[in-house]
Amino acid sequence: MKNKARNPIWIPLVIVGLALIGCVQSQMADSAGAHNQNKAMMDNPVELVNQLSSDISKARMAQLNILSPEGFKKAERAFFSAQEDLEKGNEIADIRKAVMESRNYLQNAEEIATISRTTLADTLKAREMARSAGAAMFENEYRRVENDFLNLTRAIERDNLSYAQNNRSKVIERYRELEVRAIKEETIGKVRALIARAEAADAQKIAPRSYDQAVDQINATDAFISANPYAKEEMHAMAREALFKANRLVVVTEQSNRIKTMKPEAIVLLVENHLHTISTALGAQDMRDQAYQTQLDNIIGSVNSLKSDRTFMSEKNQALLVEMETLKADNQAQIDALNVRVATLEGKTREDQMAKERMARERMAAEQRLAAERKFNQLYVAVQDYFENDEAEVYKQENQLVLRLKAMRFPVGKSIIMPENYALLSKVQKAIHTFDEPRVIIEGHTDATGSDEVNMLLSQQRAEAVREYMVANQTLPPNSVSAVGYGSERPLASNATSAGRAINRRIDILIIPEAKPI
Repeated sequence: MKNKARNPIWIPLVIVGLALIGCVQSQMADSAGAHNQNKAMMDNPVELVNQLSSDISKARMAQLNILSPEGFKKAERAFFSAQEDLEKGNEIADIRKAVMESRNYLQNAEEIATISRTTLADTLKAREMARSAGAAMFENEYRRVENDFLNLTRAIERDNLSYAQNNRSKVIERYRELEVRAIKEETIGKVRALIARAEAADAQKIAPRSYDQAVDQINATDAFISANPYAKEEMHAMAREALFKANRLVVVTEQSNRIKTMKPEAIVLLVENHLHTISTALGAQDMRDQAYQTQLDNIIGSVNSLKSDRTFMSEKNQALLVEMETLKADNQAQIDALNVRVATLEGKTREDQMAKERMARERMAAEQRLAAERKFNQLYVAVQDYFENDEAEVYKQENQLVLRLKAMRFPVGKSIIMPENYALLSKVQKAIHTFDEPRVIIEGHTDATGSDEVNMLLSQQRAEAVREYMVANQTLPPNSVSAVGYGSERPLASNATSAGRAINRRIDILIIPEAKPI
């Protein structure tokens, strides 16, 4: 009887071993690609400093400057040193050393900030509520409580957690006291001034219903705040309603006094002109020969049509993006399959293929960098033409575009965007859209007038106001636009002159094009 043929046991073992070697080599190739990208960044001082600049801004937005004040200050100081080395063209080793030093300080600050957020959670909430209410108007008291708060976080930095725990309740109480004062001073005081202005214009007689509504609301708000100083949400809601009704009373009174002197036909034509102006702006049909309600329905219909068109275009664009990504993935899969076939047909070893892929990646990276630089320069020139010289200064900051808005104006001590700024902000939106979907940082800056604490808060509020405008007008998704306030920390001119102070009060828009993956 013949012996049955048996496969040697080493054959499947060899097959498994070869498969494992292939997996390891594939991982090595991926790791080598990542290593090459990291090495390219380490060899590029501009990229190092730009990335650090972005991380410093993110850290400030995450409040590391108050949650770990000493650590953040050291990180920022080392960053400025790296920036100065880059501008002077110093050795790459010096720049890299300063960047690493800054990152080490930043990492330590982030660790301390995590502890501060946990230990001082209620304190941070009380601080934010007081700031939102306008507590910074009481400069001396606000500065003192801010210093007390910073003493808590500095104690945490020194590993003195018990000090922060034992003293946080006192700081919370002081913030709450300032918040209530600010609400009464800022809102109720302003409301009473508006009502007095309306009374001087004979509001009780000419606009009695609006007058009674405003007076009833302010009295109810005052009584509620005194009786419920910790009912934060209700307090703020009632204060906003009181301010709205007082402003409305002034408008109704002034318009009523104006109409009182007009003839009936003039009143009708005034209303008609308002409706016609809106219809014309919307491109709607001229319906002045119809009743007011019909004209109003015409306007509402046009607005709803525009909203529907906008929604449709947004959905269509999203569908196109999804389709493009799908096609891109399919094309890449086909390219990968072809590359595998080419490597097989050419009989290349895995080592040769890895070297070939590495060289191809490096060549592609270089080509993409050059293409990106060319495109960036073209877009930079295009954006410069959007603005007049007295509107904005446009310049390049390495791979970022900076729009320094000269013509952006806010009311003194306020963060309200006035209608006269809309045309400038529309041009800013156009500049942002020129770069497709970049990342945008909005920086607020003030002059040195007033306290550092008030300036820091005001600059943050103004930057936030511009951010909210951009998001509300669908310039970019909310997570692509951030706002940061620097107060008077980064002046462009001397604060000793009115001209210098005017230059320092500014909004800067940083447009950072999306880095395409290699």
